Amino acid sequence: MYGPHPQPDEIPLREREDAMGAYLMMFAAVAVALPLPVINLIAAIVYYFVNRRKSDFIHFHSLQSLLSQFPTTLLNWGLLYWSLQIWLFGNCTICIEFWAYIGLVVFANIVYFVFSLIAAIKAYRGEMYYFFGIGSYCYRVVFKRH
Repeated sequence: MYGPHPQPDEIPLREREDAMGAYLMMFAAVAVALPLPVINLIAAIVYYFVNRRKSDFIHFHSLQSLLSQFPTTLLNWGLLYWSLQIWLFGNCTICIEFWAYIGLVVFANIVYFVFSLIAAIKAYRGEMYYFFGIGSYCYRVVFKRH
């Protein structure tokens, strides 16, 4: 079975701030990570392992933040690789597929930023917020009692 679900008024402010930080640290890492998309993922991994034992609420949000970064990190790495092949190595030419991929990456990053911002606000309020596809998995991992 699963452990008790924390209620917003039961969660101390410090825990809510730490849970919110799991999403917001991604925004801080963006400035550093623009040339190297893996920096966000490394920051999320470090944040997760440093904070996961503080509480189930923080564990849930830091795990969800970490797992949600994989798709956009892979897309951003793909764009970086393709761009380097075009502009640095000259192995490819700019084509319609490249522009379509740029559109996909921009769209995915905007969606990711919006949902991360919503999750950060919800975490600060002491609420659970479930990302599509991974939220329920994170809940099961964190709140399952053996």
